[in-house]
Amino acid sequence: MRLHILGICGTFMGGVAALARELGLTVEGSDAAVYPPMSTQLEALGIRLMDGYTAAHLTPAPDLVVVGNAMTRGNPAVEHMLDARLRYVSGPQWLGETVLAGREVLAVAGTHGKTTTTSLLSHLLESAGRAPGFLVGGVPGNFGVSARLGAKSAPFVIEADEYDTAFFDKRSKFVHYRPRIAILNNLEYDHADIFPDLAAIQRQFHHLVRTVPGNGRLIVNAHDDNLAEVLTMGCWTPVETFGIGRGDWQARLVEPDGSAFVVQHWGEAIGEVRWSLLGNHSVLNALAALAAASAAGADPRVLLPAFGSFQSVKRRMEQVGEVNEVCVYDDFAHHPTAIATTLAGLRAKVGKARILVALEPRSNSMRLGAHAAGLAPSLADADAVVFLHRPELPWDAARVTEALQGRGRTAPTVDALIEALRAQARPGDHVVFMSNGGFENAPRRFVKALV
Repeated sequence: MRLHILGICGTFMGGVAALARELGLTVEGSDAAVYPPMSTQLEALGIRLMDGYTAAHLTPAPDLVVVGNAMTRGNPAVEHMLDARLRYVSGPQWLGETVLAGREVLAVAGTHGKTTTTSLLSHLLESAGRAPGFLVGGVPGNFGVSARLGAKSAPFVIEADEYDTAFFDKRSKFVHYRPRIAILNNLEYDHADIFPDLAAIQRQFHHLVRTVPGNGRLIVNAHDDNLAEVLTMGCWTPVETFGIGRGDWQARLVEPDGSAFVVQHWGEAIGEVRWSLLGNHSVLNALAALAAASAAGADPRVLLPAFGSFQSVKRRMEQVGEVNEVCVYDDFAHHPTAIATTLAGLRAKVGKARILVALEPRSNSMRLGAHAAGLAPSLADADAVVFLHRPELPWDAARVTEALQGRGRTAPTVDALIEALRAQARPGDHVVFMSNGGFENAPRRFVKALV
């Protein structure tokens, strides 16, 4: 069977391609921008990649077209697919029907932390000898690939995104996954391009809740009132909660930066975690993953040492270099809450050292200005901020930099941003690049500029 994947170089669709290839299918695909690292990973699997979207890429006709959610009507490949009446399906539906059916699925949902928590849960199950399958929206350090099948008898861990499925299926991706165990990590307003308000996202989360069976488990953040409201819409599955100082699974911080904490389950201390991640948000991710692994039958006490060997996902506060005592990080930031919690964790670690932030408003919600009011408060722990204000940004970034009261400035290009940071940086500084896009490779370019 020959599959053609439209939008193959996205992290999710690239994972779908890898799983299809592992199943023994002939896989090819198109994307508007075929470039590393995903292109390298896919080509190494023997997957043919085509640059751009044209009808010629779908001639001769493949047996099935798998459509990514970046595809829209008017796209030449999409129009040819419809006109020629080719068989097509969305990526999440193909995954649900072809890979997840019959498996014990553990789904990780939430506005923040999905990729890290999915990677961590996969690592914990691997350390327990379960050899899980997984699909992660990034490259987990412990595995080096974004997806694998695992054994049919093993659990499958899936990053459960609330973004819509395809141009012809506006439900959230995660309704296709049918998990037995689902983590609801947190819930805030996001994706302003497709959701009009928070209530619309809560409805989608409740659609996920409706698919979890009565003999399954919901692992829910005890701090999140928005998730509590979702459960009041109806819940037919046992719930376990987690939190710092609250919930069925609790953490008591040993180190204020979150690098060490004691885990309690139903009031009983089961052991201590020491690891390389920082921040209260990372502690909550850890509790969620531990609770889900326990629900899947693993012994949580035995799992605790595995936290120490966890290697985080690339671009999640990934240190990309240190030059002249300036530490440089690359972080996948897309929401004020994620920015605030990440910087708070770094501040707890570095104390009074200066933190410089380079910020690109790259997500759809950021570009639309949906989070503009929350950006300045989220940068409270930054000593200086350079905001990339491209000419096409439809709102005035000065409303953010002015609120920073002298700590912020804008730059019209990445080159100008790098130069502005280079002029400010001094030994002992920590410089964090925050974007959910490629940022024109700015973090590594900045490292070179420091030499």
